[in-house]
Amino acid sequence: MHLMWWSGRGARRRHGLTVFSLVLLFVSPISASLGDRLPEFKSCVKDCKEVNCGSDGSSIPLHHRLLLWTCPSECDYTCQHITTNHRLARDPPYLEPILQFHGKWPFHRFLGMQEPASVLFSLFNFLAHDYGVRKIKEQIPARYPLRHYYLWFGYFGMASWVFSMLFHTRDFNTTEKLDYFAAGASVMYGLYFAAIRIFRLDKPDTFGASTKDTSATVLRLWTYLCSSLYLLHIGYLTFINFDYTYNMAANVALGVIQNILWTWFSVTRFRKVGRLWAAWPGLIVAWIVLAMSLELFDFPPWWGMVDAHALWHLGTVGPTIWWYSFLVKDAQDDLQTARLKA
Repeated sequence: MHLMWWSGRGARRRHGLTVFSLVLLFVSPISASLGDRLPEFKSCVKDCKEVNCGSDGSSIPLHHRLLLWTCPSECDYTCQHITTNHRLARDPPYLEPILQFHGKWPFHRFLGMQEPASVLFSLFNFLAHDYGVRKIKEQIPARYPLRHYYLWFGYFGMASWVFSMLFHTRDFNTTEKLDYFAAGASVMYGLYFAAIRIFRLDKPDTFGASTKDTSATVLRLWTYLCSSLYLLHIGYLTFINFDYTYNMAANVALGVIQNILWTWFSVTRFRKVGRLWAAWPGLIVAWIVLAMSLELFDFPPWWGMVDAHALWHLGTVGPTIWWYSFLVKDAQDDLQTARLKA
């Protein structure tokens, strides 16, 4: 189970939304980023640079300079809001005059952060994984064979949300790629981990007591396969073509596979043990799908900060905490069953 399939952004995100829409059998209208092509916006930016970006121009606040805001980028940001405010004052509300600029809504910054709500909610997700890691360390004994797989699930999750915070703080080519690559690694590890837990590839006698070597070989091959696929994916994006549509499609496909696996596991496990907690993975999957569907309803940000993408990030905090509760409960049940057999 992975709780962050991809990190889609603005106009580039819409390629991923197309794929996601097909997967969920929804239809999502796609519009171009018109704001930065408006004559009044271009004129505003040009005039702002001429007045403010010379040697005698306005100074940039320190906390903005620390986040690499420059005079041209300050002009771009300021003119987005000047243009938007003029349109809001000129047009009736039902015409929806708020437009995107460079593939993004005109967000209001906070302490220099471009998308403060997404940064905050990404932090919440990071803290949820941090809580889960600490819970695993405290409540699952070190001798449990799946413990280190659980911990690495948390570490990959924490890393992906750190890079999400960086990207939403400042949208650069480097922060974007780091965000995509970290999210991809987390998705791939989610599938890797799902197969190990569901099919118990960690057990030496998974395929029978007489084929212990086979079990170890299958686990090695699965590890090599997942590692190779991820490296090939990153290599293609880095050295051949940074294809947003392909990247989104790959992540959605992996996410769908593992969610199907966890749903199947949830149903079969619940039938076997007859306890409600065994059905948690399927319920968590449903919650994640509903949270992700928010991406299909892209709308101008509330209060200039909270958009559909930010709400999706907020929507994954609860299931992340719930997921770690399941991992602990599952491990404790597994250990108890082993003691009874002994």
